[in-house]
Amino acid sequence: MTVHPSLQTYADAWTHSADAISELVKPLVEGEWNRGTPCPNWSVRDIISHIIGMENEQLGDPRPIHTLPRDLFHVRTEHQRYMEMQVDVRRHHTSPEMTADLEYTIIRRSRQLRNETREPGTMVRAPLGAEQTLELALRMRAFDVWVHEQDLRTTLGKPGNLDSPGAYVARDVLVSGLPKVVAKEAGAPPNTAVVFDITGTVEFMRTVRVNADGRGTVDGAPSLGPAVTIAMDWETYFRLACGRVRLASVSDQIKAEGDQELAAAILQSFAVTP
Repeated sequence: MTVHPSLQTYADAWTHSADAISELVKPLVEGEWNRGTPCPNWSVRDIISHIIGMENEQLGDPRPIHTLPRDLFHVRTEHQRYMEMQVDVRRHHTSPEMTADLEYTIIRRSRQLRNETREPGTMVRAPLGAEQTLELALRMRAFDVWVHEQDLRTTLGKPGNLDSPGAYVARDVLVSGLPKVVAKEAGAPPNTAVVFDITGTVEFMRTVRVNADGRGTVDGAPSLGPAVTIAMDWETYFRLACGRVRLASVSDQIKAEGDQELAAAILQSFAVTP
């Protein structure tokens, strides 16, 4: 157990997903590492490289000295360049090298989490040379590895863990992005309420309320007269919110009642991950 229960939730979720990922990739043969995944522009190998790199950074390891090729046309922003560095440096590693590196990283990181005694508010390393609280760092790592576990499961045809500890962390992270989607991206009018009714393995209902100043908040209380109610299953919700599917490919699995123009604007801006 860590000293702080708030960190234990994220440590447990991370461990569950990291172990699942290790089991998923262990039996893969060389060619399977290059299969494309729902994560845009990344293969199975790229996802594992990303996980290894990000966890190594949380362990305090230095970033690799590496120059990105000029033909990576999907890399456009500084954030994308930062993330791609840890990925590209391993693009020619063999299957045994990848699995060994992943297993060693998980062992080191698990030991770090088990022995964690820092306060949740301790400032730690974040991407692009920034800092974040330890609690936020663990939350985002738990979220990230669960989403990538699902990427791998989709690619390898091994569904599962849609309601694992990481799924509930992912729910909370994605729900926290809804006010921005509704109020800022979709431009919902002031004094508007939008209800999201999510069914399936992770079931919940949330209401985004836009106040008179145009600022959005989210809560679990129902709204008696929402401008829009959007209903979908959990798998559709997280894949759309994580940018893993195009709206057109899942529109038949989404039901929108109320202001159809506002509903369309919300769904067009639904992806909240970078």
